[in-house]
Amino acid sequence: MSRVCELTGKKAMVGNNVSHAMNKTKRKFNANLLKKRFYIPEEDKWITLKVSAAALKTINKKGISAVIKDAREKGFLNK
Repeated sequence: MSRVCELTGKKAMVGNNVSHAMNKTKRKFNANLLKKRFYIPEEDKWITLKVSAAALKTINKKGISAVIKDAREKGFLNK
């Protein structure tokens, strides 16, 4: 499975390592992803999602139901 947040769509970015002599080599900046189980009381079930740390902060602020609803509207979550 690819390294993409299932709620926000965040994924790896490409950039450069830059040395002191300004030599540049390609590198990848991966998203800060965590595999986490969430309980949805409306559906009375547990789901496992691969989410970014920023998405976890949003879930703590808004609640899992609201975040999943937004993700479905934006097309990130198809479940």
